[in-house]
Amino acid sequence: MTKWAALELGAVFATVDATATHERVFPGFGVPVHLLALALSLCWGLAFYSTDLYDVRAIGNFRRFASRLPLSLSLAAVMALAVAALLPSGWLSEGPVWVSLVLALAVVLPMRAAGYLFVRRQPLGERVLILGAGPLADRLMEEIARQRAPAYRVLGVVDDTAILDADPASPARRLGATDDLSALLRYWRPDRIVVTLTSRRGRLPLLPLLEACVRGIAVEDGVDVYERLTGKLAIETLTPSSLIFCKDFRKSRGQVAAARIVSVLGSALGLVLSAPLLALVSLAIVLDSPGPVFFFHERVGAFGTRFRLIKFRTMHAATRRRSEWVRDNGDRITRVGKWLRKFRLDELPQFLNVLRGDMNLVGPRPHPLTNFELFSRKIPYYSLRSAVRPGITGWAQVRYGYANDLTEETEKMRYDLYYIKHTSVWFDIRILFETVRTVVLGRGASGVSRGEGPTTMRARSKVA
Repeated sequence: MTKWAALELGAVFATVDATATHERVFPGFGVPVHLLALALSLCWGLAFYSTDLYDVRAIGNFRRFASRLPLSLSLAAVMALAVAALLPSGWLSEGPVWVSLVLALAVVLPMRAAGYLFVRRQPLGERVLILGAGPLADRLMEEIARQRAPAYRVLGVVDDTAILDADPASPARRLGATDDLSALLRYWRPDRIVVTLTSRRGRLPLLPLLEACVRGIAVEDGVDVYERLTGKLAIETLTPSSLIFCKDFRKSRGQVAAARIVSVLGSALGLVLSAPLLALVSLAIVLDSPGPVFFFHERVGAFGTRFRLIKFRTMHAATRRRSEWVRDNGDRITRVGKWLRKFRLDELPQFLNVLRGDMNLVGPRPHPLTNFELFSRKIPYYSLRSAVRPGITGWAQVRYGYANDLTEETEKMRYDLYYIKHTSVWFDIRILFETVRTVVLGRGASGVSRGEGPTTMRARSKVA
């Protein structure tokens, strides 16, 4: 969808810029017309991105695109009007903003309709042959099957000892043994071979794979394909040596400093801009239910240090000992708390934690102190989370949401490891944009804040 977004934004910018230059839509002497057209185009793009309109998996047809368009246009209008308000008087009035939105809509609608027609007529995806059966192969096929617009179409699995589904229609069917790979490649003509052999010593058919490369067939490691498709790491396939010798896990001091600078500046700006909202939320909490406005909880930060996390209170005090899972605490969430959780507004006070140095804007969510020992024993490579500062939001939060048990925490760990491996300022900015999209759409935020109450159960505590 990156190319699609770039093409649309380019068309929007060209249309607004050409119209503004020719018709003098932007009044005033010496006004940088091109920069203003760029600003309005970016408002359009951010609005579309925030509402998933650049995600073909979420918006699979023109009807769904049209149903979400009013929300996107409203967001674009609000951002464009904010730009107009921030500019010097006379540089940009409300009239050009509405003209620009109408022009952009007139350009985008036919482009998007043609785009959906083009996508519908495209092949189902690259023909993929999987070499090697096992947990990684199973996970990979599950992820490919889950894609709404799959980039790959699995032909089957080549393995010597695999016991696979005998159904000819199943993508997991066994095509043959590794010794027959050359003949199988001639018969099935795959576009890509994904190697998922659990043990490769003495089993990897080197010559047929080399011949496949020469013939233009892509040959990839299953771990890399899984990571690219899912945005997470396959923990089961990782070894300590693969992590130690992976250069992506080594971050320079400059990268760490840049992330910290962005976090401090962003949190300071966030506190200033959200000050009226913080006051309104505090008043709503006081009026809605008895108890303090804020909730403090001991969390584990970078290098295992402890700190007190601050959030808006969203629950009544517990009257009896209970676990901290959503299913056992839904009745404790206040009326205001439900809305705060839905739109993640209960996290806003954590800007103070960032300014104090406990957290960054982006990073793995800090876990309660009571969970640290349990998760360290049960989740592979869990200690790596402590190598970076925790964050208000993170890759696991925008891609997975809340966890309800140890299995789900392990799944979130896959995303956290991916973030730690690929962390950068640009990745942080992307996560912040996706967080805004999550807040705007009010999704994936139904969890119960961990430890909120007088009691905590070590083995069953849930993590924010």
